[in-house]
Amino acid sequence: MPPFGPACAAALLTGTGLCLLAPVLPPVTASAGLCVLALYLWGRRWRARWCGALLFGFAWTALHGALALHRQLPPLLEKEELVVTGRVSGLPSHGARQTRFDFQIESADITERLDGRRVILSWYDDHDAKMPGPRVRLRAGERWRFAVKLRAPRGLRNPGGFDSERHAVAQRIAATGYVRKAFSARRLGKARGLMAWREQMSARIGQGVPASSSRFLRALALGDTRGLTDPDWQVLRASGLTHLIAISGFHVGMVAAALASLVGLLWRVGAWLPRHLPRPQAMAIASAFAGLGYAALAGFALPTVRTVLMMSVWALARLGRRPATVGQALALALSAVLLFDPLAPLTAGFWLSFAGVAWLAWCLPDDQTSPMWRSFLSAQAVATVGLLPLSVVLFDQASLLGPFLNLLAIPWWTLVVVPLSLLALALESIAPAAGLPIWRLAAACFDGLWPLIEACARSRLALWWLPEASIGALPLALLGALWLLLPRGVPGKPLALLLWCPLLWPNRQWPARGEVQVAVIDVGQGLSVLVQTHRHRLLYDTGPATRDGFDAGERAVVPALRAWGVSELDRMVLSHGDNDHAGGQASVHAALQVADSLAPPGMPALSPRLPAPVRPCVRGQAWRWDGVRFRVLHPDAHFPYLGNEASCVLRIETVHGSVLLTGDIGQVIERELLRSQPRAVRNEVVVVAHHGSGGSSDPGFVAASHARLALVASGHGNRFGHPRPEVVQRWQQAGAEVLDTARSGAIQVWLGAGGLSVRERRHAHARWWDAVERQQQWQSEPENPRKSLPGRGGDSL
Repeated sequence: MPPFGPACAAALLTGTGLCLLAPVLPPVTASAGLCVLALYLWGRRWRARWCGALLFGFAWTALHGALALHRQLPPLLEKEELVVTGRVSGLPSHGARQTRFDFQIESADITERLDGRRVILSWYDDHDAKMPGPRVRLRAGERWRFAVKLRAPRGLRNPGGFDSERHAVAQRIAATGYVRKAFSARRLGKARGLMAWREQMSARIGQGVPASSSRFLRALALGDTRGLTDPDWQVLRASGLTHLIAISGFHVGMVAAALASLVGLLWRVGAWLPRHLPRPQAMAIASAFAGLGYAALAGFALPTVRTVLMMSVWALARLGRRPATVGQALALALSAVLLFDPLAPLTAGFWLSFAGVAWLAWCLPDDQTSPMWRSFLSAQAVATVGLLPLSVVLFDQASLLGPFLNLLAIPWWTLVVVPLSLLALALESIAPAAGLPIWRLAAACFDGLWPLIEACARSRLALWWLPEASIGALPLALLGALWLLLPRGVPGKPLALLLWCPLLWPNRQWPARGEVQVAVIDVGQGLSVLVQTHRHRLLYDTGPATRDGFDAGERAVVPALRAWGVSELDRMVLSHGDNDHAGGQASVHAALQVADSLAPPGMPALSPRLPAPVRPCVRGQAWRWDGVRFRVLHPDAHFPYLGNEASCVLRIETVHGSVLLTGDIGQVIERELLRSQPRAVRNEVVVVAHHGSGGSSDPGFVAASHARLALVASGHGNRFGHPRPEVVQRWQQAGAEVLDTARSGAIQVWLGAGGLSVRERRHAHARWWDAVERQQQWQSEPENPRKSLPGRGGDSL
């Protein structure tokens, strides 16, 4: 058994995957010792050397994970204002009121813990600014000095949502933050390096190519996706072409293959060339250098680096004149990638790229006589069937028209648009304005296909959103794909489709008749609650949204609803008009069909784009769904709209218990409810009013509720200090268990025949990169005095 053969590569990947699925990491000393033992076992000449590879994969990944967490910002520094010096390491993204950019820190004023760290910074205009501030002068490759406030990577945790904490670990991001005291920011050095050149070329494309397609050429030629809008991404997702629009491992491989073919043709024509270097070795060297150069255009993004590493390993094998099958070459490349970056499997591109090559290598015969068009169709069919299970698990969606649109876009963009763009880029680098005619030709070629893609993306067959499936559904679906891709004549292939059912039609765990499920979605400092009965769905509030910034409706609420299998809402209730409760309503309406909406009388409309009028939510309204009664307790019909105090209070009643949704009411309204409707105050589950502020949760109201569970919707580190410690203590002393979305993520509660049950997203899907667990570990350790941080002192703006 070779040490880097298919068996050992599979074992190495298995060990890596087991570590990435672990809820906690082993101690560093244990991981280091296990690495030594695993290397010894791996190097032994015996048949079970794969055991050593598996152990090494686990221990090596644990060491890299511990290092990635250690390099993140310590919680001790999260409230400090730091003065940092460094270089803009990525292409800044300039918005209407903010600029977001990567920053490589060279030094910080009070600590050495941030030296060499990569952080993501935002630079905002002043609130009363009429024009963009000095942030627009920021350029890639420049050295700057800023006063900043940073925080360790932390995000929302919802089903179907983006895991920013996992992304930060995979990308080695130490912190996120924002620039303070913009007037004191200083540019210390001019733009230079690869990033500066990329930004310069991107600007030339934007100036010389019509705006309708220049943003796509910048993405295809330079990997610059800053110009793509949300509608653009929606079209690409619906058409299954996201993997083609920016420089990816696929593009790197295609460019490398094209140059290798060109070199092979030259070696056939020039009879003297093979005398100095054999043709296979020359093609291998050409492909490696072509991949390296094209990856540089993308700023050496991790997907392109992995592809270059794979091609380099293949080239070295060719130079060493070692005969290898496709499976052996793939195993060698897989081992090299995992040894170089064992955290690579945290990204979707890793699985899609290796799985795609593995499926093609296994399914497609090495038939040189087959026509090219037939080979291309066969490869597309294999990729579609083989990668569909992974795509569903990774993205909770599938594009039904994607395979057919790929048949058009892959050859057209890859063989026409991209080569023209790269040729123009080469000419532009030699002589300014020399590449503009070819760029315009590439834009015309792109525009010829894009309208068809947009039209197909609007079809109902374009995108299919799928509920979140159980972990066992993926192996079954992969087994079904394997069955379908077996040679012709294998019996029972239609039965293989049954193995796809748990993935494509998972059990949605909807409540039985007379039962209710309540889910508090993690939207940060805001509120959004999904209420489900047997056949009906109600959404109470939609979370916050900021202008030209975060929209919880789009980023958290809609993905969570789709992951829970909710495609339409029977009713939406907006408790009141504050942005943190109703800001995301437009995004929810745009993504899902909403049959009916309620809001307090007099509430101002936050968005003029709502498709239907909103009916008043007043006391006395009641309806019954599937044996569950819904009743509005507040406000009265003549109650003036007073913001928080006019919140629509909704009680959900079942034979198994009741739930109270309180919005942002204060103690005055709570006492009024206790006086006028004392029986309605008593509930098994209460969503704590106003995110646990000191002005809510009246002691008498809390005591009278007799709640078993008190749920708080708040954002981590919010400036209001919600929930207030005294409020949490008040609910706990009344006998309620208090759960907070800032620590639990999305919280699901079931009230049914089996009693009251709860599921916290962070605990149910615990991972070692979880920011809450990391913060708890820091808090459990003895507090480090500030003087223990390696300081520099004396640095200032």
